[in-house]
Amino acid sequence: MREYLLTLCITAAVTYLLTGPVRKFAIVAGAMPEIRARDVHREPTPRLGGIAMFFGLCAGLLVADHLTNLNEVFAKSNEPRALLSGAALIWLIGVLDDKFEIDALIKLGGQMIAAGVMVMQGLTILWLPIPGVGNVALTQWQGTLLTVALVVITINAVNFVDGLDGLAAGMVCIAAGAFFLYAYRIWYSYGIEAAAPATLFSAILMGMCLGFLPHNMHPARIFMGDSGSMLIGLVLAAGAISITGQLDPDALGLYVGSERAAVHATVPVYIPLLLPLTIIAVPAADLVLAIVRRTWRGQSPFAADRGHLHHRLLEIGHSHSRAVLIMYFWSALIAFGALAYSVNSASMWIVLGVVFLSAIGLILLLLPRFTPRVPVWAQAFVPPRYRRRRRAAEAAVAEAACAAEETAERAPVAAGISGVNGATAIGPRSRFVDRH
Repeated sequence: MREYLLTLCITAAVTYLLTGPVRKFAIVAGAMPEIRARDVHREPTPRLGGIAMFFGLCAGLLVADHLTNLNEVFAKSNEPRALLSGAALIWLIGVLDDKFEIDALIKLGGQMIAAGVMVMQGLTILWLPIPGVGNVALTQWQGTLLTVALVVITINAVNFVDGLDGLAAGMVCIAAGAFFLYAYRIWYSYGIEAAAPATLFSAILMGMCLGFLPHNMHPARIFMGDSGSMLIGLVLAAGAISITGQLDPDALGLYVGSERAAVHATVPVYIPLLLPLTIIAVPAADLVLAIVRRTWRGQSPFAADRGHLHHRLLEIGHSHSRAVLIMYFWSALIAFGALAYSVNSASMWIVLGVVFLSAIGLILLLLPRFTPRVPVWAQAFVPPRYRRRRRAAEAAVAEAACAAEETAERAPVAAGISGVNGATAIGPRSRFVDRH
């Protein structure tokens, strides 16, 4: 655990320290696009934050390679090299898109090529544990297609949700935290070395996000851009592929018997991570809704709009920071709820806890839709929207009266008629004193 924490801290420190110089470089390079119709920020903000995140990834892998226990991951597996190759390719495509705005189909092709590079180096899905059937071995073409599809879906899900300051980095960090706990449990508790690469990937991913978040929280000083969103999406997908598609369920030893019974016994363990879409369920739901919405309107699925979930939260009435925190809440609830279910699926308290927290999340989500009655003694401690209408109306009437008085004082006085203090509009002060 100490070596994983050291790798996480080194990755976060390198990412944090490099983000400032990268911001200056982005400004000099002109990577500050004009504000688009779907954007929520009001000032041009530099992108290319993915450059710092990529060097943080490289630093994390380099440090892990020189540690005593984590060095075995590089000696026994080629997955870290496969991850670095695919990450370098997808990062380069993202940098070009942040600077020159390349076509969406070209980006899609680059994502597929990056996934193919990882498959060629051994990071692929070999079999799938299916309940009721057992382990299903995949052919080379089937494993390649499933791996590429999983990588492309995860990358675009993270890319679609990157619409508010700190949203994508925070949600992926939450998902990576849940992923790390699951993979570390498989590696440490069951002694399965095949889970070590996924544990390392999730620790590095947390460091990348934590190092970038201080610069990206509202109001953001720099955006990660496609170079960052596609990079963290690829790292998250690589960890899921490593632990789901290459780990034999029988190695867990949860059930002694037939292969089909063993898979049944490990369903709570494998269902949460069969696809990383259960970990990033909110971005995946946003991706599916965006595709359906745009296709229904006759638009391209890659056409940008303001119909994403974070845009709808702003339209409901939430502030920028509150909308981000609500998305964090739902991501943590789904990710850690699935993690708790995989540890103990027989506990009813886990289900009741998830239901209770879901109810709290719905109340927070719909909070701007209603204004509860606040007692008189608490009027000064709540925002104006929650105060009684009587006080609000009295304040409005008083404000209108003050405005009317100011308007009357500034109104011009007719010629020849005494105005304020006996003065007229064009003549001198009156010689007669007003005895009344």
